[in-house]
Amino acid sequence: MKFVKFFFVGIFFGIILTKSEAVSWYRIYEMFKFQSFHMYGIIGSAVLMSVCGIFLIKKFKLKSIAGRAIVVPSKEKSFTRYILGGTIFGLGWALAGACPGPMFILLGAGIYPILIVILAAMAGTFVYGLIRHKLPH
Repeated sequence: MKFVKFFFVGIFFGIILTKSEAVSWYRIYEMFKFQSFHMYGIIGSAVLMSVCGIFLIKKFKLKSIAGRAIVVPSKEKSFTRYILGGTIFGLGWALAGACPGPMFILLGAGIYPILIVILAAMAGTFVYGLIRHKLPH
């Protein structure tokens, strides 16, 4: 029963992404072809909100709901891994027309072909788990 609140937050998140058209394949297609600002506005506002949130957490030393201190890890110095990971993520996003969050929203909306993408993402995660120890971290 303690996970019910997360279920409802997920439903709310799904409604917000659906209403903002962030799960629309056409909007994602427009973004990758640099034809529309719509998705860049959504992503940019999320980044701005995150920056403000992290600033407030650090400034006021806010604690989690459980009462523990929120620790923001220091930045990694390896820029290459972020470029490589971001490129792989972006290619998958462009190919599938959805990133991980919207994949499940599309499934909930009755777009059943997205199951292929979800299964492929799970297979990729499984393979990563198998080879993780061989990758530079």
